[in-house]
Amino acid sequence: MQRFFQVRFFRAAIACLLLVISACAARSSDPSSSTGAPRYIFFFIGDGMGMAQISLGAAVCGEEAVSAIRSLPVTGMISTSARDRYVTGSAAAGTALATGSRTAIGRISRTADNASDLTTLLELAEEQGMRTGVVSSVSLDHATPACFYAHAESRHQYERIASMMAESSVDYFGGGYVKADMSVDGVAKNGFPEIMRSSGFRVTRNAEELQSVTPGERVWAFDDVDRKAAMAYEIDRSDSALSLADYTRHGIRLLDNPRGFFMMVEGGKIDWACHANDGATTALDVRAFNDAVAEALRFYREHPDETLIIVTADHECGGLGLGNNETGYEGDPALLSYQQLSLERMSGKVSSWAEDGGVSLAMAYDSLRVFFGLGRVSADSALGLTAADSLQLNRAYQEAMDGYRDGEAYGKGDPLTMTAAALLNSRAGIGWTTRSHTAVDVPVFAAGTGAGQFSGYSTNSGLARRLMQVCGWSE
Repeated sequence: MQRFFQVRFFRAAIACLLLVISACAARSSDPSSSTGAPRYIFFFIGDGMGMAQISLGAAVCGEEAVSAIRSLPVTGMISTSARDRYVTGSAAAGTALATGSRTAIGRISRTADNASDLTTLLELAEEQGMRTGVVSSVSLDHATPACFYAHAESRHQYERIASMMAESSVDYFGGGYVKADMSVDGVAKNGFPEIMRSSGFRVTRNAEELQSVTPGERVWAFDDVDRKAAMAYEIDRSDSALSLADYTRHGIRLLDNPRGFFMMVEGGKIDWACHANDGATTALDVRAFNDAVAEALRFYREHPDETLIIVTADHECGGLGLGNNETGYEGDPALLSYQQLSLERMSGKVSSWAEDGGVSLAMAYDSLRVFFGLGRVSADSALGLTAADSLQLNRAYQEAMDGYRDGEAYGKGDPLTMTAAALLNSRAGIGWTTRSHTAVDVPVFAAGTGAGQFSGYSTNSGLARRLMQVCGWSE
């Protein structure tokens, strides 16, 4: 009998040991449960990107367009309000994410009363000897990227912010130009690149030049930029122009070192597309942002125990809804794939029509078929135009021609472009409540070392504080 109990005890002990080993193995393979401080940190911010924008990206471009973001195993939500306003702005929201402290509208990593600077995550990473990078599809002196390396009383102090960019210890800047160095007519003055060179940065202007940079060199990389010093929308980007994913991949190559790195990557033009209520352009910029996240995931798979990836947003923009009263349950967001250029680019074309005076109403309709699919019933019956639609477009065409000839400066787009976009959005079954930001909560996705700390609900500033705790950094 004693031998029987000894055998049973031995078998039970072996079974317990196997269970422990199995649990440890499962834990080590779970990217959300790694222990210790991460050595490589990716902080992705989809400016203006709520859950609806992510869903729209999948509906228009296919599930693969958001697969990297959705593959991150840890999910959460954060609130976005500023200290002094319910619906936040990018400066206050960026400051909260960059510093762990909420502030007032317009501040760039400064306290709400403008009494003092707030230490940023990037600065804390530099104190640990990590290399740092800032990548954005908008100008690098714009609110969100600026919040990680600069301190200013107002986001509109572009010259001050640009000077802090040159004086910073950041190792890699990529993507946009600087608004501070643009003339009033949107032409680069080309004075700031020399300032950056004198500060020890190598300045590259195309893919070949960026490829020639070696790790350890400090660099500011950009190529084609628009009148606002930003990268082109993904829908308008030329094949030769660097993408957000390209800048992210080069950032990894240049920043990788034994001490680790911290890189913030912003999909800033998601927000701009949402301000314009441009559904197709929004979807493609979400896809471009996802492709950048995919670059981080490739690196993570090579360094699974040392890497942390966080993907979030500073706020939602546009009040995007996937569904509207016109289509009810029959909406098809994939119809937006017939749009071939951004509303901004289309407005430029309409402006040139008015200036040249050689584009008739019939020719304008031909362009709408090509660039928006409107009237192409052979492709999809939902693209057909009713008599009421044609009346709207006729009036919008004449208003745009007259307006441009009279010197009208249309903000988000001329009447013809905006009418065409509204018709396509309506048929696609999407809707917008505003051309501004909203206060809805936004998602958080995470993977890697310490990722489990980012599940559940938090404030935007709380997310940054959690990151400080995971890394062992003091605030």
